[in-house]
Amino acid sequence: MTPTPTHATASAATSSPTDVASASASTAASASSSASASEENWLRLDRQICFSLHAASRAFNGVYRVILKELGLTYPQYLVMLVLWEQGELPVKKLGEHLRLDSGTLSPLLKRLEAGGLVRRERSVRDERSVEVRLTEEGVALRERALQVPRRIVEVTGFDPDEIRDLRERLDQLTTTLNAAALEETPGCQ
Repeated sequence: MTPTPTHATASAATSSPTDVASASASTAASASSSASASEENWLRLDRQICFSLHAASRAFNGVYRVILKELGLTYPQYLVMLVLWEQGELPVKKLGEHLRLDSGTLSPLLKRLEAGGLVRRERSVRDERSVEVRLTEEGVALRERALQVPRRIVEVTGFDPDEIRDLRERLDQLTTTLNAAALEETPGCQ
């Protein structure tokens, strides 16, 4: 009995130009498949830094929701209060810059804080186009109760303060890098 030729031998002996091209493409595909196999893993959800940041942000929001309920604040309202406790009276535009929020998002937050008696919005006497935001006495007093929030956040993260500082610095660096990259990709911003 004569041995049966292997597929490669048989195809080489009787192949057409189309078969040779297919074989070459198949060989190239299998050679690149090992390289693309590792690249394929890049598309896994658990490999996406953006998803890890998104999941951590959602988890933080859940923790803040519980902690801030005692203060009667939502997380975005808490951020507004942090800036006002730190900076004092500010124009809405400057407040938005600090928080990276546009006026369409910020205005409803300020309206709710004002209805809660924590802030007051008034037209600037220097520039009527500008609205100034300032803390009320209640808003100033809330700061004392809010002092426990950062301590509780440190506790729930399981990180020590140095680890939190290092992580925050890395995230700030990442934000700066991504902002610069976004500007480079935006036409007219170079």
